[in-house]
Amino acid sequence: MKTLIIAEKPDMGRNIAAAIEPKAVNKRTHLEGSQYVITWAIGHLIGLAEPDKYDDKYKKWNLNDLPIIPDSFKLLPNYKTKDQLQVIKTLAVDCDAIVNACDAGREGQLIFAYIQQHLRLRQPVKRLWISDLTPETIRKGFDQLKDSSEYENLTKAARARSEADWLIGMNGSRAFTTKHKELLSVGRVQTPVLALVYDRQKQIEAFSSLKFYEVEAWFDQTGGEQAITYKGNWQGERMTDPEKAADIVRRVAGKPGVVAEYEVKDTKEYPWKLYDLTLLQREANAKFAFSAKKTLDVAQALYEKHKVISYPRTNSNYVNEQNIPEMHRTLDALRGTDYAGLVQGANKRFVHVNNRSVCNPDKVEDHHAILPTGKRAGSLNADEQKLYDLIIKRFLSHFYPPAEYKVHTVITEVEQERFKTIVKQVLSKGWKIVYEGDEEASARGKKGGAKGKADKDGGSADADSSSESGGAGGDAEEQLMEAPFTLDPNAPVVCSDAKAKEKETQPPKAYTEGTLLKAMESAGKQMEDEQLREAMKDSGLGTPATRASIIERLKNVGYVAMQGKRILITSKGRSAIELIRGAGVELLASPEMTGQWERRLHEISRGQASDETFMENVKKFTRSIVDKVRLQPQAAKASFEAEAAVSGGAKRGRGKAGASAGGAAGGASASAAGAGGARAARTRPAASGSAAAPGASGAALARADAGREPVGDAAALGQRASEPAAASAVATAARAKAQPAASAGANLRQVVAACPRPGCGGDIIIGHKGYGCSRFREGCKFVIWKDSFGKSLTLPMARSLIEKGRTNKLKLTDSSGRELEGKLVLQDTNTGALSIEAT
Repeated sequence: MKTLIIAEKPDMGRNIAAAIEPKAVNKRTHLEGSQYVITWAIGHLIGLAEPDKYDDKYKKWNLNDLPIIPDSFKLLPNYKTKDQLQVIKTLAVDCDAIVNACDAGREGQLIFAYIQQHLRLRQPVKRLWISDLTPETIRKGFDQLKDSSEYENLTKAARARSEADWLIGMNGSRAFTTKHKELLSVGRVQTPVLALVYDRQKQIEAFSSLKFYEVEAWFDQTGGEQAITYKGNWQGERMTDPEKAADIVRRVAGKPGVVAEYEVKDTKEYPWKLYDLTLLQREANAKFAFSAKKTLDVAQALYEKHKVISYPRTNSNYVNEQNIPEMHRTLDALRGTDYAGLVQGANKRFVHVNNRSVCNPDKVEDHHAILPTGKRAGSLNADEQKLYDLIIKRFLSHFYPPAEYKVHTVITEVEQERFKTIVKQVLSKGWKIVYEGDEEASARGKKGGAKGKADKDGGSADADSSSESGGAGGDAEEQLMEAPFTLDPNAPVVCSDAKAKEKETQPPKAYTEGTLLKAMESAGKQMEDEQLREAMKDSGLGTPATRASIIERLKNVGYVAMQGKRILITSKGRSAIELIRGAGVELLASPEMTGQWERRLHEISRGQASDETFMENVKKFTRSIVDKVRLQPQAAKASFEAEAAVSGGAKRGRGKAGASAGGAAGGASASAAGAGGARAARTRPAASGSAAAPGASGAALARADAGREPVGDAAALGQRASEPAAASAVATAARAKAQPAASAGANLRQVVAACPRPGCGGDIIIGHKGYGCSRFREGCKFVIWKDSFGKSLTLPMARSLIEKGRTNKLKLTDSSGRELEGKLVLQDTNTGALSIEAT
């Protein structure tokens, strides 16, 4: 009999087949060779079941029914991919062994474990654990297959994480939602991330701008080998008196001075760290304005579709010893490409097993840093090329020597006033030659002084904190130059010019996706508890694979809105954090809980802690959340309403920056209309203490903290069509008929056509994620999802489906991931289920 290989996605399955079964026959849902049958999971085929699968009463969200704590958790197949699950079940019958080839990590382990449990697979299982999809790596991985029992503790940790997130997300979301009659999504990870945005906005709004003055002076020296001019910054306490600054300028301008101190030292700068996913997302956000999700999607395409980079969902910036020869081969493979000039100047001797800036096995867990593979890039689209270029240049930079500088530090004294100068003279560009012509990279390189330091990992410098230190003693602007700086410390100088500059302290900047990713990554590092700091030092909030989806979820549920690149909190987001903290469960909004969990989960995965004990503690915390919310006063309805846009006005008392940042956030709903904020703010349970399941199912709210499934509220996402409350995807649209319309609401109420369900009499209206019936409260479950079979369905397409029963010919993707041309057909007029008619 043959061995069944279960990969996580179709592309991975095809890559495996090409490496070990090149003559395998493509049977659309799987590939079959002489020894192996290869199929795939298409992500999460199975998840934790909804509460109503335990008891019908949970179809209504009722505070009195909480907490919901199952004795054992039920699994439920994803209705969208149930056909592929049946394929796995059928194939397994004729195979006597199985290889788990899902992604090498905790979540990949969980995907396979749920399939194995649900289908009751009894065959012996081996584990494939690889970090890239090159044929060499795949073949080597199959030569080194491990018994699945070696990963049993990792499976326990994965299950514990999933079930614990379900308990917290399900009960927390239902408790706060039913208590306050507003859909409030709560999660172990998303809530602390929202708290970061909330706290930053409060800092911005509380900030009071202060004017201060800096004095700059220019000095000439003509007594040495050659004339030289340099600039210095006045040293002393911050000046808030303009007269004092003007007096210094008057006293020093045109006066002689002396070099009071002069120090010269040689320094080296080494290449920035190799990319992990979070660092790549931060860099792409700063350089290309890519969202975190877009960067992940593009990187995944480079990995799966083009096979030109290694596994991107990594949290490591280092490689193992066995990766060094691979890096050398990849360097050779880049000869003859667009990077040939840089390859020509590269030297393999700089990348070796003793270079701890590159090779550090102690800091590699599941996957090594993102690396290019030996495969040449073919036809990449513009976004793929941009990201690939970042990865290639970061990789190549490590084959170059360090950049070398001679740093001159000068203290010049004139009329008893001291001025500081720092000149950084370039001796050798070293690895920075890789980034010549890259203006942003060059700018980061110039930010190495006291002000605006670039991250040592090479991420974009984040001006996150207030610049209140501006003008204080000790600061000096670093001047980068390539020409030799020749100052004679014994020769006199003359202050040829001086001027005072008025400046203002600036508030912390609103988060961008890049800076929020950095904050998520480093969350918890300020904790007093040393063990919690240690637990979070390599994880932070979320994982590299989940952080993008967490940010997207905050947008979808209307907690934050985008204004350009800035992330601003909405009224709903503010209220959510204030209610959570006000209920006395502030641990939910703190990185501390994630720190505690990650420490325990890490111990469970290593067999050092009990998953059963962990789950008992989570259940206790779940009960305490519900108990405390019950005692909380109900929030005022107005606290969730979208605020009018603020253009400045009263906010301007905080200073220019405070007005623009704080004011915009105060009226974030102005831009929230496009992000679901205004829509989400109007989703409320109908009766006190209970509600029809509002929008995104509770399990989806909980599951989404794993980052594998997008989630939103009724207006932002909708419910899965297989669930009893499927039509609540358009709940907000129906409610909008009884309310004055916001601009977003007007769009949501637009009628597409009459509902085709026999005897219904309702209208099909536009929701954020689907086209559903206005009579959902009366039990109509008809909904057509906008994203169906790889196509985003437009209004004309939806109208054609409803009125004609089919669309015109489209390019579609079937449930197995295969691309084809065909028509979408309305298969069921009761539910809105669709099928493909091949053409």
